[in-house]
Amino acid sequence: MSAVKLIVMGAGGVGKSALSCRYTQGTWVEKYDPTIEDQYTKTVELDTGSGMRAVPLEILDTAGQDEYSPLRETFMHTGDGFLLVYSITDDDTYEALESIHQQILRVHQNPAVPMLVIGNKSDLEDDRAVQSSEGQQLAKKFNAQFMEISAKKNEGVNEAFETLLRSILSADAGAGGGGGDGGVLGAGQQPAAAAAAPTKKKKGCAIL
Repeated sequence: MSAVKLIVMGAGGVGKSALSCRYTQGTWVEKYDPTIEDQYTKTVELDTGSGMRAVPLEILDTAGQDEYSPLRETFMHTGDGFLLVYSITDDDTYEALESIHQQILRVHQNPAVPMLVIGNKSDLEDDRAVQSSEGQQLAKKFNAQFMEISAKKNEGVNEAFETLLRSILSADAGAGGGGGDGGVLGAGQQPAAAAAAPTKKKKGCAIL
């Protein structure tokens, strides 16, 4: 069985890498090297309602910087589901999800691809700039689910990924069971845009 592909998207600095590392490796990254593209794997035991099921995942942590927007389009179409992340302390990152969402719909063949809007950094309540109600409204607009989490305190992280995974399996029980080489580009062929873009991989969830 091929892995279910989850793609984590959002503006730079919202905690995408911290979220991915916390879920896949149980570690907290205080400082990070801005990501161009990172991939993590994990197999989860998920209660699907009809019994436990081992589900292999590929989680792609994507570049948040605007200059990498063309690169993102080379792998968006491979995602079975998307986590759209903003920081509750920065309303610009909240507003950035509008263009990211439009980009997904433009590239992905499924206009109803499952999505989860995540307000990260809920531990910084005193610095809140985006209200929970605003996150809920945005999720409703995207026809997505919504959660607020803290990657730093490991609050809601597992629930976020598993909520999205259940949505994917509910919509398509065979999700992740298709072909491809398991890479983030899915079909095993690297588009020219990706080949021309700079590539950089962090090795694991190292604290820099």
